[in-house]
Amino acid sequence: MRNFHFPGRSPVLASNGMCATSHPLAAQAAINILQDGGNAMDAAIAGAVLLGICEPQMTGIGGDCFVLYSPAGSDEIHALNGSGKSPAALNSEMLRAAGEKTVPIHSAHAVTVPTALDAFCNLSENVGKLGIDQLLAPAIHYADAGVPVAPRVAFDWAIDAPTLQGVARDQYLISGKAPKTGQIFRAPGQAEVLRRVAKHGRDAFYKGEIAEDMIACLTKAGGVHTTEDFANASSDQATPIGGPYKGLEVVEHPPNGQGATALLMLNILSHFDIASMDPLGAQRAHIEAEASKLAYDARNRFLADPDHTTKLDHMLSPETAAKLAALIDPKKAMASAAPLSESVHKDTIYITVVDRDGMSVSLIYSIFHGFGSGIASEKFGILMQNRGAGFTLEEGHANELQGGKRPMHTIIPGMIRQNGKTVMPFGVMGGAYQPNGHARFASNLSDFGMDPQSAIDAPRAFSDAGILKVEQGYSDKVRQELSDMGHVVEIPETPIGGAQAILIREDGVLEGASDPRKDGCALGY
Repeated sequence: MRNFHFPGRSPVLASNGMCATSHPLAAQAAINILQDGGNAMDAAIAGAVLLGICEPQMTGIGGDCFVLYSPAGSDEIHALNGSGKSPAALNSEMLRAAGEKTVPIHSAHAVTVPTALDAFCNLSENVGKLGIDQLLAPAIHYADAGVPVAPRVAFDWAIDAPTLQGVARDQYLISGKAPKTGQIFRAPGQAEVLRRVAKHGRDAFYKGEIAEDMIACLTKAGGVHTTEDFANASSDQATPIGGPYKGLEVVEHPPNGQGATALLMLNILSHFDIASMDPLGAQRAHIEAEASKLAYDARNRFLADPDHTTKLDHMLSPETAAKLAALIDPKKAMASAAPLSESVHKDTIYITVVDRDGMSVSLIYSIFHGFGSGIASEKFGILMQNRGAGFTLEEGHANELQGGKRPMHTIIPGMIRQNGKTVMPFGVMGGAYQPNGHARFASNLSDFGMDPQSAIDAPRAFSDAGILKVEQGYSDKVRQELSDMGHVVEIPETPIGGAQAILIREDGVLEGASDPRKDGCALGY
């Protein structure tokens, strides 16, 4: 329980349904869907699509998603991969011949085919109850009427605005500038797109005028995308992966997501007595940073398109974790993992919903870097993601860029089971931070007995590209101790990520938690 003498956020409690996400309008839309008879999947889809209007620098229909969900009356967890593939005509040799060392993040070559909308239509038809037309109605309304820009969104928008290119500047800037807090942002072109999808289904997006608009902007930017690439976009069922951590089972989406990185990191941390350490002390931050370097190094070597990932069992084996844990010096920092082709980026959106029947959904949805590639379609203003920047150009690598292939993805939804029972959908945003964030969240719960809101509120640290980023919530004394261990310590410009979670308590009450680092909230009824 938090100390009520200090500013903070209480958990939200309700018994009929709960949503936690990063913008209040999306949380409210999800709750409205539940009250209108929809299930948790309906609510999550409605809220997620609206988040593309509320937080366009983070996500949108030009992006990808991953979903974990547990049906009502079942503790089985299902996975859907809504990530897109590279155009069939593109390969790493073409970019190497052009002198590139990595996939240029603001180029058409970084744009994989956006597949989130296919996933939403798939899940609406096969898991939801209400139909895609009703689920898209809130986003259509707000895209037309406009959304007042929230404070954290305005902060990020100003930082990411230089990414926007050409017509994207007309679509996502107001009088040539990033909108201020409270200014109204409208997206009438996207409203029209969603109206057509509501009426005609996924083919309205992936075939015909809308697809041609996206292909035209990519072709103009030098891309090799075709009508066949878009028509063939498909979300696929997958088998979740999971592992134990001190009484919890953490369940993740399999590759091409990086959930295995979180499981490896937790397996490494299990070799240390984390619970005996100060949760906000230098020793815990150091051990966690070292474990993350080792886990991320394995990620960069092994994770890729599901058809190209061959070392998953090795990455998840207890023997691998034991050998890696033995490499950690409790008093001295090691060198950082070799970087992947991706460059530093901040965030995405995450939404979780639990309904009155017990269905739980964990959904994450992103355009990768802030404003993605910065390329938008001319007629409809669809902002294109740059997930292809997650590929490497290294010849022979499992994650090498090839045509019709999915890149390694940073976005990962999570679920926690206890004694075989699904008890908590959760997610931690923040680009590359996410596996570290999953591990820290699970450790906060298990090692330190924190409730979900406290586990989210607690300060974060992350070893990223040779820099140990330590939030302001840590003391200067801790920062100095970490520096003395050999870490290069910085306070990050922005808080590290964001998180949402819903605990399904034993008494049936739902306990929602939402990160104060973002504009959002948990809402229930």
